[in-house]
Amino acid sequence: MSECRIAAGVLKAATQLSESVSRLHFSQPITHLYNPLAYAWKPFETYVRRFGDSRKKVLFLGMNPGPWGMAQTGIPFGEITAVREWMGIEEPVSAPGFTHPKRPIEGFSCGKSEVSGRRLWGLMNERFGGAENFFRDHFVANYCPLVFMTESGKNFTPDNLPACEKEELFNLCDTHLGTLIKLYSPEWVIGIGRFAELRIVSTLKITCPGTEVKTGKVLHPSPASPAANRGWAEAALKQLAALGVWNSLSYWR
Repeated sequence: MSECRIAAGVLKAATQLSESVSRLHFSQPITHLYNPLAYAWKPFETYVRRFGDSRKKVLFLGMNPGPWGMAQTGIPFGEITAVREWMGIEEPVSAPGFTHPKRPIEGFSCGKSEVSGRRLWGLMNERFGGAENFFRDHFVANYCPLVFMTESGKNFTPDNLPACEKEELFNLCDTHLGTLIKLYSPEWVIGIGRFAELRIVSTLKITCPGTEVKTGKVLHPSPASPAANRGWAEAALKQLAALGVWNSLSYWR
């Protein structure tokens, strides 16, 4: 498959996922739902066209958008400074029709920084230098495109949804992940956190049976994780080295 067709395929799949999840309904305690693939499509599209237009050796997978990362920029783990200065992306972002007062969508004007994204992209910058070096063989995606919030504005992760709502959502997200794996034909699919790893394994078993892909996980860089706060980059490097993911890559700076 040609490079331009890969990017087109990824964007088509993202559009289908966005439209499908937008039709779902979620019960209490969920009161607010954001879909960055709808209101922050332009920066996401730029991200895919610029960095996701070729086959990859490693596909990293996160869980779902954070309120100060992808929720603002449309890009997975999209910490604003990393997206603007390292990736060179800054595009207009609109706002969802029903926003939580504690979680405004300000796009690239947002003054908050997402710790998870800062840690993730900071490591990639340190190890690879320019974004082009990293994205030559890697891509980062999220499993679920939705941001879930309770009445207080607290983040709510999709693994805590009721079983019936989880099944409906996960079926759509599994199908999308399977499409990404087929398009990128990676050697490795690495979950950023245990949840993502489990969804990768399930998708490969059900949606992509027979696909020869190696899997693994790294510690999630969330500040809610005591282990990540003790040195996420060092822990992630050790995990990737133990798996053998980066041992053959010779262009680290």
